[in-house]
Amino acid sequence: MAIDRKLLDVLCCPVTKQPVRVLKRTELKALNERIDGGEVHYQDDSPVDTPLEAGLITANEERIYRVDDGIPVMLEDRAINLRAAGLK
Repeated sequence: MAIDRKLLDVLCCPVTKQPVRVLKRTELKALNERIDGGEVHYQDDSPVDTPLEAGLITANEERIYRVDDGIPVMLEDRAINLRAAGLK
């Protein structure tokens, strides 16, 4: 996934205002395995039913935002809480 470095520098979590970074491949793989197992939900408690192609994680590693077709989805309700997903 190629997110423009300038865009990444200005993006932040809309809730915590934490900066974000691109998920590492190992982190993405672990998350997608849990998604495939039906264990991951968005903040609004709806299930995450499709694996992520890419994601952005907050600096405090509490939330993940999906990136669809190269576009970050930075909506509070569509964030994935790492603790709730069992990844932290």
